[in-house]
Amino acid sequence: MRYPLSTAVLTALTLVLIHTQAGAEMHTETIDYKVGDQTFTGYLAWDTEYGQKRPGVLLVHEWWGHNQFVREQAEQLAAAGYTAFALDMYGSGKLAQHPDTAKQFMQEATSQPEQVKARFVAAMELLQNHESVDSSRIAAQGYCFGGAVVLNMARLGLDLDGVVSFHGSLASPIKAEPGQIKARIQVYTGGADPFVPTEQVAGLVTEMQQAEADLTLVSFPGVQHSFTNPSADAVADEFDIPLAYNESAATRSWQGTMAFYQEIFNLPSD
Repeated sequence: MRYPLSTAVLTALTLVLIHTQAGAEMHTETIDYKVGDQTFTGYLAWDTEYGQKRPGVLLVHEWWGHNQFVREQAEQLAAAGYTAFALDMYGSGKLAQHPDTAKQFMQEATSQPEQVKARFVAAMELLQNHESVDSSRIAAQGYCFGGAVVLNMARLGLDLDGVVSFHGSLASPIKAEPGQIKARIQVYTGGADPFVPTEQVAGLVTEMQQAEADLTLVSFPGVQHSFTNPSADAVADEFDIPLAYNESAATRSWQGTMAFYQEIFNLPSD
């Protein structure tokens, strides 16, 4: 299998077959690709039950790095009928086990705004060139750090149909200009998230109104940071940081995202 990439160069490929219900077959690939001189490791998932070309969705990981959680999210998207690519923003092997290391990796990745864009675009081109993807229908979703990344890609005017931020930072030095944003935007945030205070929420709404962007924002009362990740409670206990999984918020935000994709991609209802 060959991927005609421009900025992303495929260097290694591992194919794993996962059998799912009703005879459908999910395919997952661990892909090493290059951006400049650095190697990154992403994870691609799609289901052969959906024979036609389908929309592609990019996923951007939390500040810990490209981990099992974001891969599981990619598999859920594949089961829902999308081709999903969980990209890597840090570089192969950079997976933090401690908040200090995660902070270091995040600061290194975001030290140059053009570097973030280049890494995102490389992954986007890889996804668009996959044989199962309709390259004209692409969305992106991100978690925590990744939520901030996808919002910034929308602010920069990348050609995305939609972006979804789950408990991501909403403030940014990048400010959207009127008419610049092409993507429709959904934001899910916790009402008790100290990392995303009320001022950030209000600031994003004002910014997006001034930029004439299509924004839907949902704030879950009493919900803390990292509410989509079932491992959040264990991490909170280990490092004494205000994280908490919330099953209701995780479920409602996922259902809202599925409805959002169905609408922006003009997909038939089940």
